Formats: sequence, structure tokens, C-alpha cells
Amino acid sequence: MKQLIYRSQPFGFDNSTLAGILIQARRNNRRDDITGALICRHDVYVQLIEGPAGAIDALYARILEDDRHAEVCLALSETVEERMFPEWEMLDDELPTLTWSPAEIADGAIEKASPEELRAVFHRIADKARAGASGP
Repeated sequence: MKQLIYRSQPFGFDNSTLAGILIQARRNNRRDDITGALICRHDVYVQLIEGPAGAIDALYARILEDDRHAEVCLALSETVEERMFPEWEMLDDELPTLTWSPAEIADGAIEKASPEELRAVFHRIADKARAGASGP
């Protein structure tokens, strides 16, 4: 199974654009056996996608052509044994300010991050979502 993390610059970001992205991603990802999570802010998209290698490669090719993204940059592409987000076709990080600040993004924090640091951000998102799903 392939796991890929990329970052891009949003083009025309607003809540309606985000809702459209999530609806489309969840529908298509369910069909293509892809899971993952999206950090989406006015200054950056960072997404982890995972699934069959062919499906991930095809999705990334579509992302590269998607006009809602600018400056798409591959941060990590690896073969993994287990999914990090098996429960979610596309989890939306509801508190993206807990990741990198706009200044850190502008300074290249994502490009400078090690694979372990990138995965750690998404592990925190997964843990937070699982804790929220189980309730008090």
C-alpha cells in the first residue's frame, strides 16, 4: 500500500470550496479504496492519502491538474504496511492551527520536515479524531 503526503497553495479558498473538495474526495476515495486526511487553511493544503499504489498515483496526477491547487509539492511517498486513517475516506482537520503557523509554512517547514515529523502531524490528527469519535 502506498502513502503519500503533499502540500499545495490553495487557490480561491473558502468554506464552500472546502466543502466541495471534501464531498468529492470522500465519494471518489470510497470508490477507489483510498483513505486519508486533509489539513486545509487559507495559506496551505497538506494532505495524506493512502491506498493501492495505482489509485494513489492516479489521484495525485489529478491533484496536479486541479486548479484549486497551486504549487503542488510532493513531501513524502512511501510503501506502508498499515493505513493511518482506515476509518476515513477523507478526514478534515478541524483545528488546523495546531499544525504549522503561516510563518513556518512560508519558511518551508513542510519541505524541511523529516518523514517522521510529517507522519507525526497526521498521527496527532488521527488520534484526535478517534478520541472525538469515541465521545466522553
